[in-house]
Formats: sequence, structure tokens, C-alpha cells
Amino acid sequence: MISVFIEAFRASRILEWGKGYCVQKAVLLAALGRAAGIPSRLAFAKIRNHKLPEHIFQIMKANTFHGHGYNQFLLNGQWVSAAATFDKNLCEKNGLPTVEFDGKSDAILPEKDLKGEPYIEYVEKFPPHDDLPFHWIAEKISEIVGPEKQPWLDKDHEGKI
Repeated sequence: MISVFIEAFRASRILEWGKGYCVQKAVLLAALGRAAGIPSRLAFAKIRNHKLPEHIFQIMKANTFHGHGYNQFLLNGQWVSAAATFDKNLCEKNGLPTVEFDGKSDAILPEKDLKGEPYIEYVEKFPPHDDLPFHWIAEKISEIVGPEKQPWLDKDHEGKI
């Protein structure tokens, strides 16, 4: 679902597709939080994925993501982080703990997998944003996959929005 086109980052489009990558999921979750009356913003971090699949490593040439997206919600007077990146089935399939959000503590991607081996390392956290910093995201994506990358929906519609 990686894309450098703004249409791929509209909450309504992401909801319609029923899928997306971390930034798209964060955009949708922020919109849902706001619709429920919860102050919401987008947060970004440079992360290192110690369990990155080989096929993704071959595309990226590194195990570092410079624009991992997640959310922050203003709850009881404090901003609490939540990463809605992987669903329960994907976590179980890959031996990863699910991210549990209790509304009080940060719920970001875990440092270790279920075997206790290194998984995600938050290398650098960037200042949060009220809205999607699209040009920054598009620049980061373009560096890896080129300036014309469109999302794929399925094998028959690859690259079509």
C-alpha cells in the first residue's frame, strides 16, 4: 500500500480499502479518534526492524524505516502513543506480541519478539503533527521506491488507485 500520492492517505480511502501500511493506518486512526471527540495527532519515528523479511530488505537495502507512523491521543490530560501497525493474526503468524492499548501507557511496537529476540528499535522519535506531513512522507518514500509509486490493491490492480 506504499504510495507517494495524497489520495492514498485519505482516511475515507484507507477505510474503503480495508488495508494500509503504518502511516495510512495512523491517518485513519487519528480521523476515527477525532470523530469520537478524542484529540488525536500523528507521530513518526525512525525505527529499526530486526525481523525485516528478506524481500523487503532487498527493496529498502536497510532494515531502518525513516517514517514509521503511529498515533497519539490526549487522554486524561496527557498524550498517549498507540501503534496500530499489525493485527492480531499477523502477530501470531510471525511470533510477535500484540500491542495492547489501555489508554494510560504508550502502546508502541515491541522491542522483543515472543522468543525474547530483538524486534523493533525506536532509533529516533520526531515531533508530532496535527496533520499528515505529506511532502515529508512522500520524500522519504520516493527515496526508496521512486517518485511514481502507487499503492497496490491486489495482483490484478497493481499500481491502480
